[in-house]
Amino acid sequence: MLVRLLYASRAAQPLSSEVVDTILSQSRKHNTDHGVTGILCYSGDIFMQVLEGGRKEVSSLYNTIVRDGRHRNVELLHFEEITERRFSGWTMGQVNLAKVNPSTLLKYSARPVLDPFLVSGAASMALLDELIATAAIVGRPL
Repeated sequence: MLVRLLYASRAAQPLSSEVVDTILSQSRKHNTDHGVTGILCYSGDIFMQVLEGGRKEVSSLYNTIVRDGRHRNVELLHFEEITERRFSGWTMGQVNLAKVNPSTLLKYSARPVLDPFLVSGAASMALLDELIATAAIVGRPL
């Protein structure tokens, strides 16, 4: 059974490009080994991530993230059983929202910034769908 999980968190410490690169590298290695796909968005100190895969694997990974000292205020935004993956092309795609047109963010939020804590999980998923459609996601394909 496949599932999709969307969560948001805040970085426990300021994000450097090295920290983000480490997270992405670890995610890609782990996800390849466990059949998990997804994307990671970040802006300022906020992470928003989608994980897709088997229920057991996604649940286990989410529990690891909740306990990870690099994250705080981890919130589950959306969880569903799915028949197919949306993010099957990425072991862990990446979106740096500093490079996304602010009007795209403004379509889904009261302000043109990433703050998934203030919008619905459905609005966050719609934003991610648009980022896929506009090729704003980068990363190594499977």
